[in-house]
Amino acid sequence: MSNSSSLTQFLLLAFADRRELQLLHFWLFLAISLAALLANGLILSAVAWDHHLHTPMGFFLLNLSLTDLGSICTTVPKAMHNSLWNTTTISYMGCAAQLFFFYFFLSAEFSLLTIMCYDRYVAICKPLHYGTLLGSRACAHMAAAAWATGFLYSLLHTANTFSLPLCQGNALGQFFCEIPAIHKLSCSHSGYRREIGLIGVSVCLVFGCFIFIVFSYVQIFRAVLRIPSQQGRHKAFSTCLPHLAVVSLFVSTGAFSHLKPPSISSPSLDLVVAVLYSVVPPALNPLIYSLRNQELKDALRKMMTGCFSRAITCLFSSVQHSLCNPLLAQPAF
Repeated sequence: MSNSSSLTQFLLLAFADRRELQLLHFWLFLAISLAALLANGLILSAVAWDHHLHTPMGFFLLNLSLTDLGSICTTVPKAMHNSLWNTTTISYMGCAAQLFFFYFFLSAEFSLLTIMCYDRYVAICKPLHYGTLLGSRACAHMAAAAWATGFLYSLLHTANTFSLPLCQGNALGQFFCEIPAIHKLSCSHSGYRREIGLIGVSVCLVFGCFIFIVFSYVQIFRAVLRIPSQQGRHKAFSTCLPHLAVVSLFVSTGAFSHLKPPSISSPSLDLVVAVLYSVVPPALNPLIYSLRNQELKDALRKMMTGCFSRAITCLFSSVQHSLCNPLLAQPAF
């Protein structure tokens, strides 16, 4: 028997027992994390560089990329470290920090997705009021509210989770620290009921946001189908479908992970589902947005072409400078 006061570390779930498979997981996670860092970094650079993307949707997309970067940088590096060095441990404080930042970025992302849905609703259903309802000050306030909501949500859950006495060992049964895995180690009924209350409030808020998203998209699709021109309908759908795909991916993977029946639960299934909702969305979100958003694709193309042209110009100018000044190219004696 152990309790939280004597715990100094937790044991995370290993991806495999064989060394070859552990290294395979390391390289796979390295590729996914590098792809996510590159893709989200390109979106951040494109939004900051191209003035055509200095819009409310571009501003919220920038914030969404920040949450994706934070989310994948919270869970994947430790999993890569454990696979590479054949270990499964994480310190008590490291686990608390990982849990806090993961739920901070996760809840901030869902808040931002709800706000982005409101942006699409106003843009399509109330275009004449778009500049008034989504001015720069209003966008800044909504983004700040999303980050503050994520911080408060994560702080409450982290403080309550790590105040629970733990007496069921220190093996979490997951490849990163998450609330349900730590609850399984608890032996406190009062603390557990308090956390259930927090989860109940959270579920109500999430369900309210989900209903708002569904209602907004019903109104959006009704408005789009009334647009007379096919080109106008295509443009409207191209701005809404990426957001709808990201919301669907986020909600479906997270809901299945936390609401799946215990009868079908197993360590391998829990591991796969955890990867699906914690690692895959941050890597796929930039791809989903860039595939359908023509303005974003044009901005990325211009930015990369400009960077390539400047690099070639600098290279040729340095070579020309060396040829025109042969004394500079000669070694000094």
